[in-house]
Amino acid sequence: MSWSRVTALLGKELTDLRGRPGLFFPAIFTGAIATLLPLFIGVLVPAFTGERLSDSTDLQIALELYRQQPGARALEAEAAIQAALFQQFLVLLVLSPVAASMSLAAASVVGEKQARTLEPLLATPITTFELLLGKILGAFLPALVLSLACFALYVGTAALFAQPGVARMLLTPRPLGVVFLMGPMASLTALTLAVCVSSRVNDARSAQQLSVLVVLPITGLLIAQIAVGFVVTVPVILLITGVMAAMNVALIRLGVSLFDRETILTRWK
Repeated sequence: MSWSRVTALLGKELTDLRGRPGLFFPAIFTGAIATLLPLFIGVLVPAFTGERLSDSTDLQIALELYRQQPGARALEAEAAIQAALFQQFLVLLVLSPVAASMSLAAASVVGEKQARTLEPLLATPITTFELLLGKILGAFLPALVLSLACFALYVGTAALFAQPGVARMLLTPRPLGVVFLMGPMASLTALTLAVCVSSRVNDARSAQQLSVLVVLPITGLLIAQIAVGFVVTVPVILLITGVMAAMNVALIRLGVSLFDRETILTRWK
C-alpha cells in the first residue's frame, strides 16, 4: 500500500468538503439536540418550576445508582442528578459523528459516480483498498473534529449552567470512553458501511438508510439507560468498541471484494 496515494486522495476529499458545508447540518443538528436536552431537563425545568430535582422521589433511585461512581459522592444531591442526566444524554452525542460520517461518506462515493469523476481516479495506479481507505479517512477526520467540538460545547454548557462539579464529572473515564472510544468507532462503522454500499448504488440516500442500522443500537443504549437504569460502564464501553472494531475490519474486507472496479471503468470507457 502506498501512503502517498492515500494522503493525496485524502487531501482531495477534504478540499471537496469545503464546498459542501451543508453535509454537516445533520451532525450539527444532532449535537445541538444532545446538548439542549440535559440542559432543558436538568437546569431549565427546575428553574422555571421552582422544584429541585433532588426533591423528586422518582429520581432517588437514579441518584443512589449514580453515587456509586468514583467522585460522585462528593457532589450535592442536585449536582449529582444533573451529572447523571448529562452523562446519560452523552450517549446521544455519539450520534453527531455518526450522522456526519453517513452524509459525508455516501455523498463522496455516489457524488463522484454521478459527476463521472470516479472513473478517471480508478484509471490511476491506486488500489481499491487505498481508494476506500482514503474515502473513509476523508469522512472520518471531519466527523472526529466535529465530535470533539460538540463535546467541548457539551462540557462548556455544563460548566456554565449546571451545578458546580457537574462539568468535572464529564471528564471522568466513563464519559471520556463514550466520546473518544465508542463514538469514533461507531462513526467509523457507519461510514465504512456507507462507503461499501455507495460503491454498489447510485443514490446517496440508499447508502445512508442502510447506515442507519448503526444508529439503532446507540438509541437502544440511551433508552436502556433511562428506562431500566442500565449503566454504561468502562468494561461495557470497551466491549462495544471491540465489537465495532471487528465489524470495521470485516466491512473493509467486504467493501474491497464488492467494489466492482472493472464494471465502472468499462462503463466510463
